[in-house]
Order: sequence, then structure tokens, then C-alpha cells
Amino acid sequence: MDKRLILLVTALLMAACSDDKTTLNSSELANKEVTQTMTQLKPPIAKKVTHKLTIHDDTRIDDYYWMRDDERKDAAVLNHLKAENDYLEKALSHTQDLQEKIYQELISRIKKDDQSVPIKIRGYFYYSRYEGEKEYPIIARKKENLDSTEEILLNGNKMAEGHDYFNIGDYEVSMDNQLLAYSTDTVSRRIYTIEIRSLETGKHLSDKLEQTSGEIVWANDNQHLFYIKKDPQTLLGNQVFRHKLGTSQKEDVLVYEEEDASFFTSIGKTKDDSTLIIYHSSTLIDGASILDANSPMGSFKRFAELEDNLEYSIEKLGQWFYILTNWQAKNFRLMKVQADETQDKSKWIEVIAHDPDVYLKDFELFNNYLVINEKERGQTRIRAIEWSTKKDELLSFDDPVFVAGFSGNVTTDTNTLRVVYSSLTTPTTTYDYDLKSGDRKLLKQQEVIGEFHPKQYSSERIFVKARDGAEVPVSLVYKKDTFKKDGTNPMYLYGYGSYGYTVEPTFSSNRLSLLDRGFVFAIAHIRGGQMLGRQWYDDGKMFNKKNTFFDFIDVTKTLIAQKYAAPDKVFAAGGSAGGLLIGAVINMAPELYKGVAAHVPFVDVVTTMLDESIPLTTNEYDQWGNPNNKDSYEYMLSYSPYDQIKAQQYPNILVTTGLHDSQVQYFEPMKWVAKLREFKTDNNLLIFKTNMEAGHGGASGRFRRNKELALEYAFFADLAGIKE
Repeated sequence: MDKRLILLVTALLMAACSDDKTTLNSSELANKEVTQTMTQLKPPIAKKVTHKLTIHDDTRIDDYYWMRDDERKDAAVLNHLKAENDYLEKALSHTQDLQEKIYQELISRIKKDDQSVPIKIRGYFYYSRYEGEKEYPIIARKKENLDSTEEILLNGNKMAEGHDYFNIGDYEVSMDNQLLAYSTDTVSRRIYTIEIRSLETGKHLSDKLEQTSGEIVWANDNQHLFYIKKDPQTLLGNQVFRHKLGTSQKEDVLVYEEEDASFFTSIGKTKDDSTLIIYHSSTLIDGASILDANSPMGSFKRFAELEDNLEYSIEKLGQWFYILTNWQAKNFRLMKVQADETQDKSKWIEVIAHDPDVYLKDFELFNNYLVINEKERGQTRIRAIEWSTKKDELLSFDDPVFVAGFSGNVTTDTNTLRVVYSSLTTPTTTYDYDLKSGDRKLLKQQEVIGEFHPKQYSSERIFVKARDGAEVPVSLVYKKDTFKKDGTNPMYLYGYGSYGYTVEPTFSSNRLSLLDRGFVFAIAHIRGGQMLGRQWYDDGKMFNKKNTFFDFIDVTKTLIAQKYAAPDKVFAAGGSAGGLLIGAVINMAPELYKGVAAHVPFVDVVTTMLDESIPLTTNEYDQWGNPNNKDSYEYMLSYSPYDQIKAQQYPNILVTTGLHDSQVQYFEPMKWVAKLREFKTDNNLLIFKTNMEAGHGGASGRFRRNKELALEYAFFADLAGIKE
């Protein structure tokens, strides 16, 4: 804290004691500091330019529509973003020391020289590693055993030189182990360039493939690879091309084009390397087209026809394809079909039956075992089933609330299953399970540098009854010696609740900077995610979307009532669709939150979903609704954070975005902040930071990205009145 604010604090304390005969608590004192400081600062006030948006005989006035600049070159826009960044720096100048302290804490816990668990593929062990203070990974391999000489495939640190942003998207080695194809993004628009290098000579081939999604799949002839080209406007990957080595991209052959803009397209390969796959995915339909990987000049054929409300994904073992599908199975079941009969669903044979109380999430195939990953009442279970005996066993884990998944299982010819495991108190841990003996071998646990002892922390899973009677799971973690269930602890509540994405109760070393300062950290597993199965997702989208927001509000109220949190020290955060959550909640129940953080927030729901030129819009009609339809328009408008801003008091608010964001365009949060400033009736902080080099994922680099997190943590800690 600078000298001016020290004097201010002293004066406030003296005034409180001598005049009011009361003592300010730390939270109240922090409020007064902020208020005094802010009276000396004037936030940027955006100009208003009337812009009418009319549909369904309804006209909305958007005074900040002018902020949209697809070229990102408009001087007025860039100057306003710079003014917002400058304002944030000044408004939070008194937290600079705290920000730096927290940042140093965050990066001090990162193991400087670190390496992933190697995965053996076709005679080579592949892994990534980090060196010292360097930001980016080194991708390497060793032949036959881990004592062999290291061969560096990609050095992200050298490749990133001269770029403000850098990311390696994908890298794939040809079947003969001689060629490396890899993709990079240097703008943060998730548009990747693919290059190819000989691993014998170290020299790059002339091939360069531009404007791609970054995904790469090799055919088995080592001469052809497949990739997806993106539409430059919508940024949807809608064209799959076959490329022959040594030829120009102009000569590449279009093998599939998705003409329905509501679909995502991706590519892959079965574990046995026999089959190339094009995946077709929309909200209500998932399917695939396949091609023999030994015959890349052939044509892809549908595995099964795409049908409304039919979802399936596939893997192959011998002559059987195994199908994870919701066909006549809300929570999914596992089926199989002979390779030459895939299109006839009457030939699909049930392997694992549907259970309305159990969500079948994933599976792994081995020659001797089938392994299932499922959830019951939000709890992960992994089952191993021996093909020959039908013996069915649960794998054992250590924590009451955890998440476990499959990773690095690249061959069927093994009895060893690789599992990645984590909980709110257990760092990410990689095990090899011997499926025959049941023995578990620890391969690696994320090392947390410094004074971290898991037994000092405790986690819980509780269920909160929402206003309509639904029971919402909540995961909590806190430090034992700082937590008292008496309603005095500050709380950080996180939520997402969209796209069926489940926010799992995983470990974060970054979170320790909150827990060690007395925060309770909570995840609200609200509807719109899939924590409690597919129905949980359906109950939080389209015309049920408000359940997502109501659940979050009801969880907040219950955690306060049950004294997990101090009523005046509740903080909430979310990003992207989680930013929509935060925006909606502070319109509906702003009094519950001391402060919120909304990162790359999707807040201008109706305007964005009416504009098919904006990336990803058409693909999401089945998530939010199509506002070209009057009923969807009215429902979406009723919760859209931008449209529902009104004259009322709002919490302290931190908003972040990236200028090059391809998922949620920068102008959504920019407009939202401008309109909030116009309407809010309080003196609370409203600050907005734009990373001028980054996109949806924020800054690149393993250390640098923690700057923004340190800013958020310091913002909340300061508002909670926590003094160092």
C-alpha cells in the first residue's frame, strides 16, 4: 500500500474511533478506502451513438453498437480500450504490491524443470517438458527406452521468439516415425498454420497449410495427411482436406464439406490406427464418417446416418466397432456392431445397458478388458470388465470427492490402464492400473513447490435444494485452521453451467493463495452442466436456461445460511458462458455479492445470436435458442445480461477480455461495461482489462498467464479487507 493510502487508512480509523465511537471492520474499511480513492478518479465514459435493432416488432436501442470493429483497427475503439486499461491500473494501484505478492506465490508453486509422463507410441516414448523460467513446452521423444538420447521435436521457447502470443495446437508423427506435422497459432484467434519437418534431416518440407483448425491426422501411407480448413468469417472448421506431401495447398483435395453451419467438424483416428474419422457435432446430433486409413484416396462414408437427437461416438477393437450412444438411452449406453454393418442400427448389439441413474461418460477398449467411466449422483466410478469372465470390478481411489479419467491409453494390446486422478485436495496424479492384479502404480503426482501439505485442507460435497426442489451438488474446499463454520469466512464461488460441460472438483495450486488467506472455495455444479447426467444438461439450456442462474443464486443463499460464508464477503467468478452466468446473476441478485469477476463474458446474447456472421453463432441455436423465432427471442431477452441492465446497485466488478478473442468477441464485454457504467447507482468499482495480444484463452506461457489471475485474487482479497 502506498503512503497516501496508509495515511488515509489511519485517518479513517481515527475518525471511526473518535466521532462514531464504533470500530470499522476490515471489510468496511476496505470499502471506504476504495470509495475515497475512486472519488479522485474518473472512469472512461463511452460516447453514445443510437443504433436501432428491430425484429418481431420490437426495437432495442444499442447506444454502444459502434464498439464493434471486426478489423480491430478503429482508433476510437482502441483508444477507449486503452483508457479502460489505464483506469484499471490507477483504480487498483493500491493493490500493486498485493498483486505482485500473489503472482510470485502462484509462479513459485510451479515446478520449473518439469516433465509429463511419457507415452510409448510405435517404439518411441513421447513427452513434453519445461526448463527453468521458460514459458513454453519442449516436445521430445526417446527411442525404445527412457535412457536413450533425447530427440527434441519442438522447442516452443525458440518458436515463440518475436511473438506476443504463441501456442502449439497439435503435433503428429507419421506412421513410419520419420515425419513430424505440427500446428501453431501466433495471433490467438485459434487459426493455425501446419508445417512438416523431416525427423531424419531436421529440415522443413516446403508444405505449409494455412487457415486450419490445427488438427492433424496422418494416413497410413506416410504420404497423405488430413486437416480442417476454417471459414475466415465464422471461424467454423467446415472443410476437410487431404494433402499430399510435396504439393501446394492449392492442390489439396476437399474430401468433406459441412454445409450445415450448426455443426462442428473435427477429425481423428481409431486407437488401432485402422480407421480415419470425421466427427460431426451439433448440440443434439453427434455422428461420424469413416475411411480405411490404408486407403486415403477413398471416400469417407457415414458410420450411421445423422438423426435428430441421436448422438454417438465410436472406437474399434478387431472387427467390431463400439458405440457410446444415447439411442433409446438418455444417459447413454454402450453397443457394438460388425465393421461392415455399421449403418444398420438394428444390427447394433448392447454391451452396457442404459441406467437412468448412471451417466455413462467414457470407455476404453483393450484386448482383454473393457473399462467404463461413469457417474452416479455426481460421483465418478471406473469399472474394469474382463471380456472372458465378465468379472466386473471397481477401481479404488482415496478421496470422498474426486475426478478420474483416461489418458495415454494408445494401444489395445495391454492389461495396463492409465488413469489421471485429482481432487480438491490431491494434486493431479497419474497411475497405471494392472487390470489383472488390481495393483496401482504411481507414475507422477503434480509437485507443488513450497509448504503444501494436503492434510491441512478439507473438502466436502453437499447438495443444495433449489427453488424448484432440484438438488444442486456443491463442492467445497478450505484450509482447516482458517475455516470456522460461523459465517465469517470470505468465499469464492465458481460456476459455468452450459454446453453440458462439467466443472470437476480438481486440484489447483493457484487456489492455495485464496485458501491460505481464509477463503472457502466452492464450485456450484449448476444445471446446464452434466454433473448429474444428461437430464441435468437439458434442464439448463434453451427454455430452461434460467435454471442455471437460479441454481447459482440459491446455492449462494444456502452457503450463507449454512455459515460457510460471511454475508458481506461472497465473491463469484465465471468465464465465457460462465461470464454470462455472472452477468445474469448480478442483474437478478446483486445484493448477494461483494465482488464478481467475469472473464471473456458472453453477455450480449440476443444481438450475437442474431448475427450469423459472428463466429460460432449458428452452431449454438440448440444451446440458447434461435432469436429469429419470437418465443426464443423473448426468452433470451429476458435474461440477456446486456439487455437486462437496470438502474440499481451492482457489486464491485472486474471484467477481462482479449482483443483477438474468436469465441466471445471483445466488443461484448466492452459494451457491457459501458452500459453498466451508465446505469449503476453505486460507487463500487467497475474495472475492465483488455489483453491487447491475447484471445479467448488469455495470455500464453505458463508463468505470464498468472498475471491476470493474480489481479483477480488481489481484487477480491482487497475487497474482503484482508491485510497482508
